[in-house]
Amino acid sequence: MRVTSTSTEPALEREEMPVENPPTSPSRWRADVLVCLSYVLLAWWLTAGLWRNPDTRTLGLNVADQTLVEWFLSYASRVWLGDFSLVTDRLNAPDGINMLTNAATVGLGVIFAPVTFLFGAPTTFALIMLVNLAATAVGWYLLMVKVMRLSRPASAVAAAFCGFAPGMVSQSNSHLHITAQWLVPLMIWCVITMMRSAADRRRAWRLAGASALFGLLVVVQVFIGEETLLLVAFSLVVMTVVYIIWERPPLSQIGRFAAGVVMAVSVAVPLLIYPLWTQFNGPQSVPNGVFSPDYFSADVASFVAYSPLSIAGTPENARLSTGAAEYNTFFGWPLVLLVLALGFWLRRNAIAVACVAATIVMALLSLGPKIVIERERTTFSGPYLFFKGVPVIDGALPMRFALAMIPLIAILLAIAWDQASRDSENYVRFGVPAFIVAALLPLLPTPLPTTDRVGVPVFYTEGHWRECASDGDVIVPVPPATPHEPGPMRFATAADAAFSMPEGFFIGPYGRGGSATVGTYKLPTSATLAAVAKTGKLPDGSDPSAVTDQMRAQARADLARWGASCVVLTAHPYAAELRTTVEALLGPGRPVADAVIWPISR
Repeated sequence: MRVTSTSTEPALEREEMPVENPPTSPSRWRADVLVCLSYVLLAWWLTAGLWRNPDTRTLGLNVADQTLVEWFLSYASRVWLGDFSLVTDRLNAPDGINMLTNAATVGLGVIFAPVTFLFGAPTTFALIMLVNLAATAVGWYLLMVKVMRLSRPASAVAAAFCGFAPGMVSQSNSHLHITAQWLVPLMIWCVITMMRSAADRRRAWRLAGASALFGLLVVVQVFIGEETLLLVAFSLVVMTVVYIIWERPPLSQIGRFAAGVVMAVSVAVPLLIYPLWTQFNGPQSVPNGVFSPDYFSADVASFVAYSPLSIAGTPENARLSTGAAEYNTFFGWPLVLLVLALGFWLRRNAIAVACVAATIVMALLSLGPKIVIERERTTFSGPYLFFKGVPVIDGALPMRFALAMIPLIAILLAIAWDQASRDSENYVRFGVPAFIVAALLPLLPTPLPTTDRVGVPVFYTEGHWRECASDGDVIVPVPPATPHEPGPMRFATAADAAFSMPEGFFIGPYGRGGSATVGTYKLPTSATLAAVAKTGKLPDGSDPSAVTDQMRAQARADLARWGASCVVLTAHPYAAELRTTVEALLGPGRPVADAVIWPISR
């Protein structure tokens, strides 16, 4: 197996050269359209379970997070109504929540607001799931074909891996801020353009334009998904350092590239000062990550296993991860071995070497502070230990660093396939693509599991809630939403988050010393209603009608604390017991549509 001189040319330095069959020819455009359409069809097939009826269907593996994200999308769409704030009391009234602290996909809610207004947030959620997978694959395909000048078959397969790798499919279980990676290829295009332009001082304006665009894309990505941006930053730093060490470009080129990076930062920072201050120091911000990096660490054994959501995976492999939304490291042993082999074969290609180096770094970081093997925590420390407790980085889950491996591996596979296609030896020209396909086939995804959910009461969907509350007023559902039972948040989602509600599912500063927690503490009245909703009895086990004067006084105080305008009971397994309890606290209720309401005088 030999490496030709053309194959060793770094992709970043490869310029657009004229060819006999222009890339704009109709046949090539048709091929590009067919490839991109295939990504859309695959994404639709994976998400088809929701499309039967997004309002009454939900992801079976992460119902709570879907409820939360739908509320985020609904509230973020209110940007176009002039009724939006990064710190809002529409949830957890009256304290509110910090949208950026909660990774609230504000950007996605703004972009897809027309869909939300026309069809509702559940439809928007399903659409974004589809778009994230398909558009990420399309973006990488166009980057590889049009910018890196890699062959179409190689790019098509590699880009499909970018969009539909096990980690991406797994994260599609409600983590839309993670799978929204369609801006990443455009950011990489900016970096490539900056590097190429830095090689020629006559291209200063092109360097400046790419740098400015890079800065603006960073700003947009912050509002779409900061964690993805963090992974991109880590990968680019490692790749850039390795590339410079390997290629040793002139110092003048490095200097101009660094100037471009400074320009990108100078564009992004002024636009992000206020949002980032709000996120880390504003009201309802938190000083730490809410999830333990010791728990959310990748198991070494998972790298050579297959995801339960892949055709070769088994349900037993789920034990190697923390949940169905975090199958980030399930690459399978054939692909792991192939990456190592191709890395050695392409050792003279600077981009390939940089990809392998960054892949190894991301894999090591994903192992967390302590190495875990087959669910057993060892005494060996991982490199992530150096970042534990570091602001911003500590808020990311270690195991998600493995998601950055996906495009790095994809680029390596595309370069290898492209290089092999120009080799004079048949066993190389056909063997390398065959090995790549064989390693990727077991990773093909299966449709995301979905299940039915109860429809939202017409009291909310048809606007009857306005009989006891106006926009911005607080409605107390019976029982209030909690992190474990966030269902009542769907009521506000159905009303485009026009009214507020207390408590709920979110990240806030309710731990010791203001540290991060999921949700907030219950007030006595919400604890009472939660107990009845769970058992049909009061917290002390007595009959729901055995409400004391002290409990009535407490209910009035709690409703005043929330600033409640209305208490609303809708369908519930213990609806009769809950109605008895609320009537014992507040007096007779009034039926409206399919609900019973208790207007609160203030």
